[in-house]
Amino acid sequence: MDDEPDHTSISAIVRELTERESVSIGEIVDRFGTRAFGALLFIFALPNLLPLPPGSSTILGAPLLLLAPQVALGVDAPWLPRSVDNRRITGADLNKVFKPLLPWVERFEKISRPRIGVLFSAWGQRLIGAICSVLAFVLILPIPLGNLLPGLTIGVLGFSLFQRDGFFAVAGYVLAAFSAFLLYVAADAVIAGVRLLVNWLGGA
Repeated sequence: MDDEPDHTSISAIVRELTERESVSIGEIVDRFGTRAFGALLFIFALPNLLPLPPGSSTILGAPLLLLAPQVALGVDAPWLPRSVDNRRITGADLNKVFKPLLPWVERFEKISRPRIGVLFSAWGQRLIGAICSVLAFVLILPIPLGNLLPGLTIGVLGFSLFQRDGFFAVAGYVLAAFSAFLLYVAADAVIAGVRLLVNWLGGA
């Protein structure tokens, strides 16, 4: 396999892909080469930070639900169903989604470098995959604004995996912990609300 993608930034590859008339998901995987997992987690997670039509988080979360568990299981290369692998995206659509995001990505790339490599051992990568798997499930739930923090967290962890940058991995872990806390608070509030409703109906 060609190692060139390993030395090319995510932003440069995405810009290249946006200049094509269309590209299949399989071609995107091949273009990112040996670090496709990190890049794909990043690419499918980041658009959740944008104001997208209702239901978009479910569409974007579905590939993440396929990819993240593979990272958790230590799979060497991404596997996607043929129907997904052959699905094509126009360069214009890619550009529309990533144009507002790429300047920020490039800023982070300038300060990113390989560091704290122990976080990307086999078990370190599996931990990232496990966290992203849980967050991908949360991402597809119809929760108002519930896609923002999980999307950001998966994006940061995917970026860290691609760059082998432990600083961003730690940032992703912090965001994951904060996401878990907010989910706990939200779930507790929902349960409390249901109990109040049941008590009110019972006393009516």
